[in-house]
Amino acid sequence: MRKKIVAGNWKMHKNAEQTKELLNELIAKIPAGIESQVIVAPTFVNLASAVDHLAATAIGVAAQNVHQAEGGAFTGEISADMLTSVGVNTVILGHSERRAIFHETDALIASKVDTALKHDMTVIFCFGEELKDRQSGNHFNIVENQLRDGLFHIEAANWEKVVLAYEPVWAIGTGETASPEQAQEMHEFIRETVLKAFSKEVAENVSILYGGSVKPDNAKEIFSKPDVDGGLIGGAALKADDFVAIVTAI
Repeated sequence: MRKKIVAGNWKMHKNAEQTKELLNELIAKIPAGIESQVIVAPTFVNLASAVDHLAATAIGVAAQNVHQAEGGAFTGEISADMLTSVGVNTVILGHSERRAIFHETDALIASKVDTALKHDMTVIFCFGEELKDRQSGNHFNIVENQLRDGLFHIEAANWEKVVLAYEPVWAIGTGETASPEQAQEMHEFIRETVLKAFSKEVAENVSILYGGSVKPDNAKEIFSKPDVDGGLIGGAALKADDFVAIVTAI
């Protein structure tokens, strides 16, 4: 059975002290025995301390990115070995901001996927269409192409280390949100696309998260859809009460 997951992407927010404060709030407020898997993704400089701080909890820690090379003259970059050496075994790849702002291509993201999987990391693979693609009716093609070019080269056995995160770019940081029906329609299409490329077993077991302005007041309805297995949360993950409300909405 596929996992229910709520992951908080903190992006470039929270210094060391603020990270500790937010983690303490989450530890205190997330109910014991929650059925969903909870993950937080602080900035690189706070990952090691977050792992230590959460060691006695069920909250996982993810990195927001990783370099595709094992090491070398790549000033400012972080390798998979560096992440796993401090206890970080999950990484977010292909986020729309990495694609748009840092010009990461499907080929580059595919290379990062390979590196992460080589190091036995779980990959939260992000993908999704822009507003122009949705308006032109090309959104299904865009999503299928991003999946195929960035992820579908991996072996079927590696899918146990993959979480999909559909993020309609037009609904990130805009206050706009795909309706629960739109989210379900796309998630169903994604699962069918995985089935065609791999197998029913892979398609049924992969968790597909929705990422696009999920808030406490819409999370329950979005998460109630049969092919929505949780969320990749941005802004609301920075406020403990909002994030906890989304976690409990599962």
